[in-house]
Amino acid sequence: MGVSTVVNTYPLSSYTFGTKEPKMEKDTSVADRLARMKVNYMKEGMRTSVEAILLVQEHNHPHILLLQIGNTFCKLPGGRLKPGENEIEGLKRKLSSKLAANSPAHQPNWQVGECVAVWWRPNFETVMYPYCPPHITKPKECKKLFLVHLSEREYFAVPRNLKLLAVPLFELYDNVQRYGPVISTIPQQLSRFQFNMVNA
Repeated sequence: MGVSTVVNTYPLSSYTFGTKEPKMEKDTSVADRLARMKVNYMKEGMRTSVEAILLVQEHNHPHILLLQIGNTFCKLPGGRLKPGENEIEGLKRKLSSKLAANSPAHQPNWQVGECVAVWWRPNFETVMYPYCPPHITKPKECKKLFLVHLSEREYFAVPRNLKLLAVPLFELYDNVQRYGPVISTIPQQLSRFQFNMVNA
């Protein structure tokens, strides 16, 4: 039997949270986002995006850090890679852009681990699948989710217009209506890991 990877998960209280200048969304609506995706696809081909699963613990239960935009929409930190950019380096760049302080002295030590899921967008639509449908020869986006191991203490700077939430796995599980199919299936993807709850 294979040995499952141990993930050290530290209390939310171990981390310090500050704020920084707002990070405005490029699109004001889903339709705008899909239209921009279409324009970029014509220029650069398939969009490749990377997102991070950042884990903390509260009450000895794993929680995932999500960015909340407005009152309802939540997303994993990450974003689109530049053409030809390395996935790991690109994810570190995106994480620093979203959550690191502007000071070089306060850069978190992003330890990018395993890729736990790959999602595909067949068309310029909101729906994504955890496989590429066989009749689709030119998917429009490939999204990869990576587990990022956090050190015991870190300082995060959250853009003023966003909130950083720690959401328990039990809240995410099967909650497609609130979090969408990508985030609500993270508990299943993490079930192969062994969590070591480190108490401060």
